[in-house]
Amino acid sequence: MPPGSTRPRGGFDLPAKEKRLRALEDQSADPDFWADQRSAQSVLRDAEGLRDELTTWQTLLARADDLVELGGMATVDPELERGVDSEFDEILRTYERLRTSLLFSGPYDAANAIVSISAGAGGTEATDWAEMLVRMYLRWAERHRFGTEILDQLEGEEAGLKSATVAIDGRMAYGHLRAERGVHRLVRISPYDSQKRRHTTFALVEVLPEPEDDVEVGDIPDDDLRIDTFRAQGAGGQHVNKTDSAVRITHIPTGLVAQSQNERSQHQNRELAMKILRARLLERRIAEREAEVAQLRGVHVEAGWGNQIRSYVLHPYQMVKDHRTNVETSDTTGVLDGDLDRFMLAELERTATEIEPGAGS
Repeated sequence: MPPGSTRPRGGFDLPAKEKRLRALEDQSADPDFWADQRSAQSVLRDAEGLRDELTTWQTLLARADDLVELGGMATVDPELERGVDSEFDEILRTYERLRTSLLFSGPYDAANAIVSISAGAGGTEATDWAEMLVRMYLRWAERHRFGTEILDQLEGEEAGLKSATVAIDGRMAYGHLRAERGVHRLVRISPYDSQKRRHTTFALVEVLPEPEDDVEVGDIPDDDLRIDTFRAQGAGGQHVNKTDSAVRITHIPTGLVAQSQNERSQHQNRELAMKILRARLLERRIAEREAEVAQLRGVHVEAGWGNQIRSYVLHPYQMVKDHRTNVETSDTTGVLDGDLDRFMLAELERTATEIEPGAGS
């Protein structure tokens, strides 16, 4: 590699992926495999995706090996040489299409994701924007044939959502969606403004990896938890439960909070809230490690509301622009309908090709 160039972190560990596939296949052969339907479907999706990925790379490697052998004979046969050149170009194009898989080398990239969206200040305009983002990510998941489940949502006073938490199940769901963390900015003529003025509003997107098991986070002592129950809230008094079925759990040592109110059963809401809390604890651990690495690089990283990553401008012109990568498009309708891969992959490649501490020295 030339001096001064960058190298993506991680790599494609074929034996490790083959070992992981065998483990998933062994798991699916267990007599109690279908006891947990959601978990079983997640395992099967992971195995299918991994099997397809392995087949693709094994085929490409075999083609490359055959090409090396042909290359030795091509120097004495002009027609064969042209065929070798053509095959080389095709293999290279295929590799360029496949190399995006190398961006997903993080320890949790293959995990399911939990996406939380919170409206910023701005009343109905902000809650409407939060609901638009929820729809955008649900449509993105649909394009990838990922499973989705709304774990919790709090409706706005007049329209939209104050907040929502969505589980997205699929191979590399977290790997893709981690590029979406940060503040998303909308500029448009507000449909809720009788004077038709232009409004700018914001929403915060948080993306958490779903822990595969309790080992990821460890046991959480009961003394570390404060559990509050309350009546689920609906817009304008609609769909309000008559009992205190909603659950809010606070992790006292960190101050992290998770809640669920979508289910009618307090027990179900408690399970979902604990699932979200575990994901938040795992994300906190990942964020601490990323902060340490950023400090080593001398990079200042703002968190939460200070980190505006993308603008969606619907007036006076049509443009979606990512401020980290400068990727932009005028197809605002397509983006809001879930066409997000160009933005995700550009950000993942940007972070993957950052020079490691000491690189190039």
